[in-house]
Amino acid sequence: MRLKKPTIKVLDPARDWFMLLPIRLLMAYEFITAGIIKLNGNNWFANYQDNFLFPFNYISVEISWFMTIWTEILGGLGLLFGFFTRFWALSLIIVSIVTISGMHWPDNWDNLSELWKGYTVIDKGFGDYRIQLLFIAMLIPLVFNGAGKLSIDSAHSSKKGI
Repeated sequence: MRLKKPTIKVLDPARDWFMLLPIRLLMAYEFITAGIIKLNGNNWFANYQDNFLFPFNYISVEISWFMTIWTEILGGLGLLFGFFTRFWALSLIIVSIVTISGMHWPDNWDNLSELWKGYTVIDKGFGDYRIQLLFIAMLIPLVFNGAGKLSIDSAHSSKKGI
């Protein structure tokens, strides 16, 4: 039998408490900030609505704007406190996918090489979906693992004995 090193003995229990916390905090900050900026700004979705994925391209821009603002703000707060984390992470993935399709996907591309040129932060004619794709990648562990022990979700489930 192999003995664990002292560092591993300390890190293993801490993993359940802190592993997902940095992702939650970063995603919370990003989405709350984006929602507040939209809340205090003008609705510019009309410029992109035709590019949104179905069924979002058929929803009025006012409703889309409202839904996006409050999904970002409430979802960000949910991630911050670890409250309904899986639901909010999945909801924010949907917002990110619609954002990519509507605003960041390249207008034209003929092959994967051209599409890959859009994996950037600045659109140079090939799209700029990098940040939203990174957000999706960071939200996926929250969908599958939940918030971790340092969360309202964990406190609530331990009270029920789940």
